[in-house]
Amino acid sequence: MRTVNEVSKLTGVSIRTLQYYDNIGLLPPAMRTEAGYRLYDDTALERLQQILLFRELEFSLDDIKAILEAPGFDRQKALDQQIELLTLKKQRLEAMIGLAREIKDKGGNNMRFEAFDDTKIEEYAARAKAEWGGTKEYAEYEKKSSSRSRQEEKLAANELMSVFSEFGAMRSKSPDSAEVRALVKKLQSVITKNYYNCTDEILASLGQMYAANDEFRQNIDKAGGEGTAEFVSRAIAEYCK
Repeated sequence: MRTVNEVSKLTGVSIRTLQYYDNIGLLPPAMRTEAGYRLYDDTALERLQQILLFRELEFSLDDIKAILEAPGFDRQKALDQQIELLTLKKQRLEAMIGLAREIKDKGGNNMRFEAFDDTKIEEYAARAKAEWGGTKEYAEYEKKSSSRSRQEEKLAANELMSVFSEFGAMRSKSPDSAEVRALVKKLQSVITKNYYNCTDEILASLGQMYAANDEFRQNIDKAGGEGTAEFVSRAIAEYCK
């Protein structure tokens, strides 16, 4: 058993952070002494490793807690996903380092920006979260969809596609115009009504996926015309600033 002070020194995580993780139920200690001091065993330290890996990948504490507590949580599968995400981050960093060196060595103007693109990371992270089915949003979606008939499911999907069709008709407008912002708010409301509570954070992630994921992009462009998915993505980004 290790005290909270020993765990802090071993891991580099502050005592205050460890106390906070305990308070929110993310990392409870294995036991407490009679005086109330926290003690951590190897199982708790393994859980802390998982938390730190997910935090390195910028998962929220709520998402991490939901994943770790999901009934089907598989540590090996989680590690595979973390390795894949960390590899994508490594590739992105290497591309940025290469670009910086090229600018330094060759000088002049270099208008290449692909090294800064993190859509692959965002898309994979979103899919990794969804696979666990442990988030409250996924649970809400499951509850709503299980109580609907096929006809009701179709009506919900049609309502969503109808909003994308409206976006298609507004492609000539500025993504941050009042009309487009109002339509983004409508999209957020439709998702909340039919699927799950669509917070601004979730909406921002969806906006990135709409442009990055081929299946999403094709379906949205089919509803609103070519380029609609990209327009929706930009509109959501402006709305969520």
